[in-house]
Amino acid sequence: MFDVGLHYLTLNRKAGTLSGGEAQRIRLASQVGTRLVGALYVLDEPTIGLHQRDNDRLVSTLRNLCDVGNTIIVVEHDEDTIMVSDWIVDIGPGAGKHGGEVVFSGPRELLLNKMKTIKPVIPAKAGIQKGVSIIGDPAKSLTGKYLRGELKVAIPESRRKVDSTTPKIKIKGAREHNLKNINVEIPLRRFVCLTGVSGSGKSTLMHSILHRAVSNKLNHTRYTVGAHETLTGLEYIDKIVVIDQSPIGRTPRSNPATYTKAFDYIREIFAETPEAKMRGYKSGRFSFNVEGGRCEHCEGKGMIEIEMHFLPSVHIVCEICRGKRFTQETLQVKYNGKNISDVLEMTVEDAEKFFTDIPFIADKLQMLNAVGLEYLTLGQSATTLSGGEAQRIKLSKELAKRGTTKTLYLLDEPTTGLHYDDVRKLIDVLQKLASQGNTVMVIEHNLDVIKCADWIIDLGPEGGDKGGMVVATGTPEEVSRKSGSATGEYLKRAIG
Repeated sequence: MFDVGLHYLTLNRKAGTLSGGEAQRIRLASQVGTRLVGALYVLDEPTIGLHQRDNDRLVSTLRNLCDVGNTIIVVEHDEDTIMVSDWIVDIGPGAGKHGGEVVFSGPRELLLNKMKTIKPVIPAKAGIQKGVSIIGDPAKSLTGKYLRGELKVAIPESRRKVDSTTPKIKIKGAREHNLKNINVEIPLRRFVCLTGVSGSGKSTLMHSILHRAVSNKLNHTRYTVGAHETLTGLEYIDKIVVIDQSPIGRTPRSNPATYTKAFDYIREIFAETPEAKMRGYKSGRFSFNVEGGRCEHCEGKGMIEIEMHFLPSVHIVCEICRGKRFTQETLQVKYNGKNISDVLEMTVEDAEKFFTDIPFIADKLQMLNAVGLEYLTLGQSATTLSGGEAQRIKLSKELAKRGTTKTLYLLDEPTTGLHYDDVRKLIDVLQKLASQGNTVMVIEHNLDVIKCADWIIDLGPEGGDKGGMVVATGTPEEVSRKSGSATGEYLKRAIG
């Protein structure tokens, strides 16, 4: 458990309080201890929630598992993990309908050196079996371009300054869990990163103290706030928004169009068509949530759920509407040649062009595009979205709001599950929110995000009982020069 970066956990820690990454690494630790040989391990982003320093230990553990005769398959965006692999399979070239192809499959060295292979090649590298074919052109791999340095996340040309005149939220005497009675100043109207090794107290400070105290004051909630003496500076903010990776909805009825409220305007447009007016249809006729225009056999879901005793339920396409969700009469009403079901099946990218003359809809779709979700369909079920996709849909909804200023946005590791190119888009969005006069505070280990921040608050120096102190504060350049900061050491390389 120490080798996979879980040294800070107590032995009596309840399983329900563990993050997904921590639970996955505990399972990995139990497997490492069995010392199996000839096993196939499949891991989905094991570096979630890990600081670069702890990352090194995890990567070393995976490498050792492989070296003793096991096969490790990892879905990963982390550069350290990719760089110690033997073989890379890059899928793309884009996302959604623009992806789904093997862009490159071959030894890591070929991808890094951009060596084009026209015929199948048998790698001479030890450990790779003969007869394994290499697929694709490394030059066309977006992942390869970032790994080779041809593309990169650029450091901002200028940062928003933080000085004595900058309004701040000041937390004094924070001592919840492992926090050591610390004083923290959070500069407002800036892009702030809360960093530190795993278990250093970042989540305790942001969620247990800051979020709950501010929410109780502004929203009149009754959260139990983490132990601290005082929290001042709330007069500078009027709203708090937590953007996490929880689903945007827990039923198939929820989708990007309904969550962003774009569907409300789409239904109104259909209700304004000559055909709808002639038939007396109102906007409710084009909703799959109410009776009238929806298919009643599947109640507007497009799918029928069949319960299987002692087995997971099975979903089959509705045989009446064939997945269209609406009645034939409703589908006969068209806007610019498309019925309501056709619109729900459009990708965000196509829908933005289709509704380009309708600002209320185009603005919302443009924001979904801006956060890199152009490949999603408007009617895609919320239950099929990843945590990262759900989080970016929430971000796009906030961006589309008019005149959002003096808002405190809190995000916990928003880069989870994101490719380098998606991280670049995410940073652009966060910078835009800060430029509007809002405060964006992010818990993050991703160095590309950290190096773009205006201000860093680094906790540590270790995790658990040896953490909970403020190790460094300042701009990324200042923190990179701070001795004793594990984040600073890695940041120095990222800034160059």
